[in-house]
Amino acid sequence: MITVFICTYNRGNLINGTLKSIIKHQTQKPDEIIVVNGGGENDCQESLEKWRKEFPQLKIIKTKNKNLAASRNVGLPHCKGDLILQTDDDARPFQNWIEEIVKAHKNNPDSGVVGGRVIDASRGNFLSKIADIATFPNHKKVQKVRSVPGVNSSYKKEVIEMIGDYDETLFRGEDVDYNWRAIQSGWDVLYCPEIKVKHLHRPTWKGLFQQHFMYGRAHYLVRRKWPTMYSHYPLKISSIKSLLKWFASWSWTPLNDAVQKSSQLAPKMNGFDILVFLFVNLSNRVGTAMQRHFYID
Repeated sequence: MITVFICTYNRGNLINGTLKSIIKHQTQKPDEIIVVNGGGENDCQESLEKWRKEFPQLKIIKTKNKNLAASRNVGLPHCKGDLILQTDDDARPFQNWIEEIVKAHKNNPDSGVVGGRVIDASRGNFLSKIADIATFPNHKKVQKVRSVPGVNSSYKKEVIEMIGDYDETLFRGEDVDYNWRAIQSGWDVLYCPEIKVKHLHRPTWKGLFQQHFMYGRAHYLVRRKWPTMYSHYPLKISSIKSLLKWFASWSWTPLNDAVQKSSQLAPKMNGFDILVFLFVNLSNRVGTAMQRHFYID
């Protein structure tokens, strides 16, 4: 049995496209769709009711919005499938999305978590290409990873039963934490490039930098919980070695990452591209530093 699980919040204009791609266009249909609606806008609820008339196996759960982890915890007990596929209201799964996920789980029984590629949905301009590369992984082959994007992820039912709820103290990064807990419980997390969704990336430079700043804040909370997960970022400076690691995390690591990502954008190295990726990386580091020193958590 296949469950598709989506959380939405005040985005009736977006959830329409997500549900259409799942109900109308999949080569393999889900057995049920669970949508947690954390918002109060009438247009969102109206959109969901419209789709339930067309797909009666759509279950709508209304809740008060706290954060994504809390909404997922509200919906998970209602998911009856042996496989639970998760995406977001601003994503558009490819037509073979469900089919490829089912195939990957069947071919890799030790993988409790399977996910894949997230691709820009619309614009194709310079900003969207930068966001595409900077925000989501783009591995070329099937491989074990530390985490897969929550917008394109799937879980065996027994993984969820073993791990339990998402950590609601994490305002972001709850998917990274959940995947790492799966690994700690003995499961593999698998990235498959053929499992694809399109995603509406941030439409402005300000939005992109703010997004990565927030990722940096969440990154600190997750690595504080799991220090060995990001061992190259010291939580505190207590020795020459940790000082060198800290310096590398603010200098060499962001620069090296920017160079690698720039090479994905164009075959020839471009100083401007590298600079843009570097600023994105540094906005993440600033978020991490701000979360540690200034925010109450």
